Amino acid sequence: MGSRSKRSERCSRCRMHIHLCICQWIPRYILETRLVLVMHRREHKKPTATGPLALEVLPNSELRIHGREDRLLDFSDLDIPERRTLVLYPGDDVPTLGRIFLNDDNRPVTLVVPDGSWRQAARMGRRLPGLEHAQMVRLPEGAQTRWGIRRENHAQGLATFEAVARALGIIESPAVQSGMEDLFRLMVQRTLYSRGCPTE
Repeated sequence: MGSRSKRSERCSRCRMHIHLCICQWIPRYILETRLVLVMHRREHKKPTATGPLALEVLPNSELRIHGREDRLLDFSDLDIPERRTLVLYPGDDVPTLGRIFLNDDNRPVTLVVPDGSWRQAARMGRRLPGLEHAQMVRLPEGAQTRWGIRRENHAQGLATFEAVARALGIIESPAVQSGMEDLFRLMVQRTLYSRGCPTE
């Protein structure tokens, strides 16, 4: 399997090699929480990007592409009184996402998640226009990432899919997190298998 070309045909939905497609195991969660995934145009093309898989799990979600000179992003449309906008930010200088934090404001959440490395997400989270109304939050410390496919230089760095799953475990329910993490484990196992690496 490891000798297969990296350019071999992939599923357009889960991005896995066709013979390793995981689409039949993708759960669908209809949630009050709305995910807005923000990806750089170059990051979006990479098959190792995990954020797009979260969009498949969550019908109440959307993708916005960053870095297009002809189409500047503006998130001011998210500033509506009936929803609370949170930006998942990888830094120590913002509040931790948890029940106490959420209980201060019981409006449904729009969760903006910058996709990229720790440094890229931090830079993007500070610069996205139209998010002056939003609150930045970070995830509580937890287990290290299971994604070993891309180098992560920060101890608390996670694949975007993992970060979304953990956030929704807090905002929505542990069952949502568990279902998403089951899918993520399958993706990791099959990705490692395609590279000729041992799996659990």
